[in-house]
Amino acid sequence: MNSAEQQRQQYLEAMGISVWMPRIDSLKTDGDTVPDSEEDQSAANIAQTRLTVLREDVPATWDALDAGIRACEKCSLCHTRTQAVPGSGSRLARLLIIGEAPGADEDKLGQPFVGASGKLLNDMLFAIGFKREDVFVTNILKCRTPNNRDPKPAEIDACHAYLQRQIELVDPVLILTLGRVAAQSLTGMKVPVAQMRGSLHQIDDLNAPVIVTYHPAHLLRSPLDKAKSWVDLQLALQVLQG
Repeated sequence: MNSAEQQRQQYLEAMGISVWMPRIDSLKTDGDTVPDSEEDQSAANIAQTRLTVLREDVPATWDALDAGIRACEKCSLCHTRTQAVPGSGSRLARLLIIGEAPGADEDKLGQPFVGASGKLLNDMLFAIGFKREDVFVTNILKCRTPNNRDPKPAEIDACHAYLQRQIELVDPVLILTLGRVAAQSLTGMKVPVAQMRGSLHQIDDLNAPVIVTYHPAHLLRSPLDKAKSWVDLQLALQVLQG
């Protein structure tokens, strides 16, 4: 066993996880995850419709897009942030990871997932054979919310066109959302992460399927859910390899 495999094994053992690969056909498909209520279905339709609408002022190139995000004043968060955080990683990534919003460390350094949550995310990626530079990481919001409160709908809407342009430019094979806010914003389903994970979600006007899992910050607070995230990561790996 080489050193990289030993490190991976040590990470999995620390999580209390046995190495196994779930069959995709044993998990739910997107057909099992259609919102049950009319309210949830309406929210899903709104989310899908938003994905087809690009604001004319959103730049179409990477450098211009990053500059536009950093200078953005579309909502009040521009008055409380230290700096906007567009995202980082490979612009040719097969895996696009979307979180909620920058935290204090991210707001200070201008990069996503750089604190304790970022370290855990790096470990999670390493466990399935990826380095941080192999993927592209961004957030639903590009600016930190005061005291890390939940994003407001108007703030999510203000950033949405930026996120859509990032998805279009990366053109990933798979999108992995981290946490409730990212999952609900992208799918339109107003249900907990526990009810969305374990499935491939096909979203209209997205070429890539979506897999939902827990946010690393949640896993730091609730380590027993790490095993569930490991299953989600294995599903993601199967999709990327398939």
